[in-house]
Amino acid sequence: MSTVTEVNTTNLPTPAPTQEQSDHSATSKSETKTILSAEEIQKILPHRYPFALVDRIIDYTPGKRAVGIKNVTVNEPHFQGHFPGRPIMPGVLIVEAMAQVGGVVMTQVPELEGGLFLFAGIDKVRFRRQVVPGDQLVMTVELLWVKQRRFGKMQAKAEVDGQLAAEGELMFSLVS
Repeated sequence: MSTVTEVNTTNLPTPAPTQEQSDHSATSKSETKTILSAEEIQKILPHRYPFALVDRIIDYTPGKRAVGIKNVTVNEPHFQGHFPGRPIMPGVLIVEAMAQVGGVVMTQVPELEGGLFLFAGIDKVRFRRQVVPGDQLVMTVELLWVKQRRFGKMQAKAEVDGQLAAEGELMFSLVS
């Protein structure tokens, strides 16, 4: 029988607010605040170009959820062949981008530190709208459970301009 552990804490370093972030706190809530920059994400995740698919984390609740942003540009290599004359972001890359946001959450769970997380399963994934160059993909990933300090399941969604682009359940496995 497996054990389910609820996760509520993290060892994620809290970056000191920059002057820009301090200025944002005085402005309206509609502006986006960076919690983790691309450089800070690279310290957490092993992904590098062309597979680093999260530009920043804009909201983070330790051990529970994260919201990340991917700015989709026409310069990305997959658009050369997907599709010439009508660039559409491949669905597998949308799922991978959501998983990378989930990786930020999983790698910061204290009892799960020190390993690499790989996909263990993908369930109930549905694509609702196309993602094209110029779009900003906003991905929200929430940790549902952790079992045996080795497996995790998350609910993920990706939106563009408030419209659902993709959603599904992502499972992760910790490997040493």
